[in-house]
Amino acid sequence: MVRDVAAALRFFSRLPVPALPGEADPYAPPVLPRIAYAIPLAGAVIALLCGLVLLAARWAGLPPLICAGLAVTALVMATGAFHEDGLADTADGLGGGRTVEARLAILRDSRIGTYGGAALVLSLLLRVTALAALMDLVGPLRTVCVMVAAAAGSRAAGILLLQSLPAARTDGSGASAGVPGPDGMVGCLLAGGLVVALTLVPTVGVSAAFAGLIAPLLSWLFFHRLANRLIGGQTGDVAGATQQVAEIAILLGVLIFARVQ
Repeated sequence: MVRDVAAALRFFSRLPVPALPGEADPYAPPVLPRIAYAIPLAGAVIALLCGLVLLAARWAGLPPLICAGLAVTALVMATGAFHEDGLADTADGLGGGRTVEARLAILRDSRIGTYGGAALVLSLLLRVTALAALMDLVGPLRTVCVMVAAAAGSRAAGILLLQSLPAARTDGSGASAGVPGPDGMVGCLLAGGLVVALTLVPTVGVSAAFAGLIAPLLSWLFFHRLANRLIGGQTGDVAGATQQVAEIAILLGVLIFARVQ
């Protein structure tokens, strides 16, 4: 499990994860069916590390909005804006193209257009303000628990999209990464759900935990229907967009239903 989480961290983040004993080629592309269950766990590790930034800023006396901004900045830096890039490309492609071919071409284009820029700004704004509001409502320690749950649950939603739709093109990053397969997908969902339940039930209540479980599924369903209709399948960018929207949905859902224990 440690090796699988390390492989997921190397692929989905910029964290300097060293080679571990027993790894034949630690920097080879990961095998998605094998590490699918570890992806939510890797997301939880990333969020926990960035949550320490939030706690340090709060203990230094900074206001909640600044603490939240620093935590989200740390998240973006830790992942190399991996999922933010997918969100921007998806917004441009699905929002700007008039045909399937045009949408896929825009998705492949690394330049950011108006839709992508707006999506990035709104994503960052919603995450920062949601974390700041959570700090006011439940305190910084519980907010870090929500960050961990949101990171794990949202990544499970993104991987679920890869499994539930065929690749929209045969030469994209989504196609090259493959799919987790039924067993890998079950492990991914169980791992993500377990992290959400264990972090949210004892800290913000059962209702908020239920919202944290439902929100990523609703986000997946939205992108599943949208991507299937507009491009006939999934891409790595759309999976990244699913993760971003699911993370925001979890934060907002918990914010609505949170109860201090």
